[in-house]
Amino acid sequence: MFLGTHTPRLDEKGRLILPAKYRDEFAEGVVITKGQERCLYVFPLAEFGRVTEAMRTAPVTRKDLRDYSRVLFASAFDEVPDRQGRITVPPALRTYAGLDRDCVVIGANTRMEIWDAAAWETYLASQEEAFSEASQEVLPGIL
Repeated sequence: MFLGTHTPRLDEKGRLILPAKYRDEFAEGVVITKGQERCLYVFPLAEFGRVTEAMRTAPVTRKDLRDYSRVLFASAFDEVPDRQGRITVPPALRTYAGLDRDCVVIGANTRMEIWDAAAWETYLASQEEAFSEASQEVLPGIL
């Protein structure tokens, strides 16, 4: 489970340091791909395999699944972090997420997300009010 908010910077080569506390989970490799709201998803290889299997067994007749699958897999890159825990964010993904220098890496349960720092602040500001005012259970029976 990935938790917390981290604030690494992209270097001039497009590399980003993943949080040190999760390096063991990323040691076998990661898959970086486009996520919703113009962030990037970073999955450990095993978790991306689980997602892949779930999508593989879903009906191919579902257009929304085909559309999502095409974008997810076409934009995916696999990589093994270097000794310092750095990954290289490919230029196309940096452009998609608007990444320049200041980034935010958040834990999002089974994956991490990489955001442009300003985009994350804007997103968080727009969501915190709704989060604090939620009058119905988002996950019935859980929260």
